[in-house]
Amino acid sequence: MMGLLAGGAPALSLSRAFAQSSGPAIPSGPFKGTRESLKDYRIPEWYRDAKFGIWAHWGPQSAPEFGDWYARNMYVEGHPQYKYHLEHYGHPSKFGFKDVIPTWKAEKFDPEGLMDLYKKAGAKYFCSMGVHHDNFDLWNSKHQNWNAVNMGPKRDIVGLFRKAALKRGLKFAVSEHLGASYHWFQTSHGSDKEGPYKGVPYDGADPKYASLYHETHPAPKDAWNPEGVPVAWKRMYFQRVKDIIDQYEPDLLYTDGPIMFEEWGLGFIAHLYNQSARRNRGAVEAVYTCKQHVDDETGTRVLDIERGTVDTIWPRPWQTDTCVGHWHYNKEAKYKTPKTVIDMLVDIVSRNGNLMLNFPVRCDGTLDSEELKIVDEITRWMAVNSEAIYATRPWKIFGESPAVPAPAGKPTPFNERNRKDLTASDVRFTAKGKTLYAFLMGWPDKQALIAPLATTSNQDVGKIQNVKLLGFKGTVKWIQDQTGLKVEMPPEKPCDHAITLEIEGA
Repeated sequence: MMGLLAGGAPALSLSRAFAQSSGPAIPSGPFKGTRESLKDYRIPEWYRDAKFGIWAHWGPQSAPEFGDWYARNMYVEGHPQYKYHLEHYGHPSKFGFKDVIPTWKAEKFDPEGLMDLYKKAGAKYFCSMGVHHDNFDLWNSKHQNWNAVNMGPKRDIVGLFRKAALKRGLKFAVSEHLGASYHWFQTSHGSDKEGPYKGVPYDGADPKYASLYHETHPAPKDAWNPEGVPVAWKRMYFQRVKDIIDQYEPDLLYTDGPIMFEEWGLGFIAHLYNQSARRNRGAVEAVYTCKQHVDDETGTRVLDIERGTVDTIWPRPWQTDTCVGHWHYNKEAKYKTPKTVIDMLVDIVSRNGNLMLNFPVRCDGTLDSEELKIVDEITRWMAVNSEAIYATRPWKIFGESPAVPAPAGKPTPFNERNRKDLTASDVRFTAKGKTLYAFLMGWPDKQALIAPLATTSNQDVGKIQNVKLLGFKGTVKWIQDQTGLKVEMPPEKPCDHAITLEIEGA
């Protein structure tokens, strides 16, 4: 069918968009779209060295500035976002998400300025959201007319972010959240059960908008459940993610959820790796992250743990993705403190992980004043301590006094709410060559004691030769004995949060 998008743009013919084929087709390369083939994948060194990335989880759902999943929850009668929508826009049968999209104008969007901030703050890679569950593409999409070039900002958001990131030597990442969209967006097909609009269909039920809201169908509670998803949608999913890979050549591709729709998801992972090998003389420098807790020992991908961590040093590099507040911008959000963010970064790196941190962008394309303060504090801390973060590897233990208990041997998403700020009694370790770094997660009272570095430690610690305090120009006094490494602190601390001891000979 042919319909009209908001603003009069013609929708893609669904019959043409979902043209039949035998399955996902990718050019030949070292990888095939099978789990057996992808087991040969190895995580590139740049990613292991990078440790810290920044993410812009930004799109038309940011326009109301009222939190995440707005496009879904504005159709859930009684939900706070539904009530907000009624008050500010009107009833979703009359003013739906398709009408919210044009209000996302991004009139102050300055990707160059944002990337300058993130580069100074120490990010080694930057991630632009490519498409959220709202089915709206943030690039010049070949397969979806509902995109940021056609409407809203009328700019290629992904392309502009990519240009700014690569110009500053950052690796470029894109996130895709599209696989859940088919079921996730079914709330838009409902109607109120009470009140003056009882039984009046929301705008998603109108077939002419099916290219945005999908066709009406029964949906399971878990939007990631592939049950009932037609092959036509799986093919569309594959085509659009492949389009991101072909147009923007991301160094990292993030999937929000597990590998979706088996051969379709495996197909674009193989394509990502093959295209990277083609560009890099056979070396695969691309990274794919997803939240599927399989294949943790070898191959396939990097495990991503949303707002969570692992229990100990994980055998393969992994990633936490989290946010200073809500995912999409919320003017009522309370942010993490800079200390919490820095504690998380150090703790994650000590366990062989990376941190990808979202700063939610306002409707107009800017950060608010509180976010800028957090960026500034990260910048100042990194200026002193970054050598103990970048290009490091885990030591024999990640530290002592773990902050967030986790079930042994299992990644634990969404457990950061249990996290307490670390103190001077908490220590975290990283290593680089023959140098050991010990992070004291608070300012000690005159003397620091690091018990795992005792001469009698079961960590088989060698005789320490020298100790320095990063950011302190003088010499610190220290002694190593059977109780640990004891270091006298100078009168003033070199930074406001975790401080770092550089230790030679351990």
